[in-house]
Amino acid sequence: MQLTDIKKRMELPVIMAPMFLISNPNMVVGACEAGIIGTFPALNARTKEVLDSWMTEINERLLEKTEADPTAKIAPWGVNFISHSSNKRFYEDLELIEKHQPPIVITSLGDPSPVVKIVHNYGGLVLSDVTDIKFAKKALEKGSDGLILVAAGAGGHAGILNPFAFMDEVRSFFDGPVALAGTITKGEQILAAELLGADFAYVGTHFIATAESGASAAYQESIIQSAAADIMYTPAFSGIPANYLIPSIVKAGLDPEKLPEKAGLDFKKLSDSSARVWKDIWGAGQGVGGTSKTQTVQEAVTELKQAYKQAKNIHQLT
Repeated sequence: MQLTDIKKRMELPVIMAPMFLISNPNMVVGACEAGIIGTFPALNARTKEVLDSWMTEINERLLEKTEADPTAKIAPWGVNFISHSSNKRFYEDLELIEKHQPPIVITSLGDPSPVVKIVHNYGGLVLSDVTDIKFAKKALEKGSDGLILVAAGAGGHAGILNPFAFMDEVRSFFDGPVALAGTITKGEQILAAELLGADFAYVGTHFIATAESGASAAYQESIIQSAAADIMYTPAFSGIPANYLIPSIVKAGLDPEKLPEKAGLDFKKLSDSSARVWKDIWGAGQGVGGTSKTQTVQEAVTELKQAYKQAKNIHQLT
């Protein structure tokens, strides 16, 4: 699948970021029907059987929508695959990717080459999320078609590079598909990402407070009430530095100033429903202050699209 083909099917240059315990088939389908790329982490499906069912559902629902209205712009969907060796469903989930052929596969935290081989065989696109230049170059060397630049301030496992510097340096050696992640919650910020050189804005936190989201009501309310000052960047919960909502840390009975240090990668816990830390400690990006209400995915995309078009008109951009 070529970048131009993908953009023709989109209403807005946005990828809904895959969010652990948040993203689900309803969010993915809602995003694609609204004209942005919808994605979810494979490990959100608690077993391989559930993942098989989810991927079947997404394909069937989007096909049904397309058949009902061939003129509708239905954006492609994608799945996020953890490429690290500690992912105990590594081979099972790869088999399901081969079976269901998601148009886009996003790789994280490991060598993307096993994914690349499978996805390229059926004509899909592989994007690798990266937090620095070293890993960006490694992903491209391993065959990734494009990059997701996870810059400072992004929700979840974020990097520390300023998006201006990150994008500029990547564009000095790569002219393929690039998405930019980090504090994007408004339509004008989507346009700004494009002006920096991105093909897509990568938006996660803003979609947590949607009707289709898997986030609890308390989590969604915390998103609405929080601002950048309520975000903490720490490796304490997963071994990898990530951004979390401080109110959720306090609510869990922890002192943000006295968090234990933790090192090492182990994603086995991600497929264990008893891993309470992932349910009780809530991730969010520094752009959280841009979300002020709950909406459906369609309403959120419509609002973003309106602000995006307004910003283009103000600055007389085509």
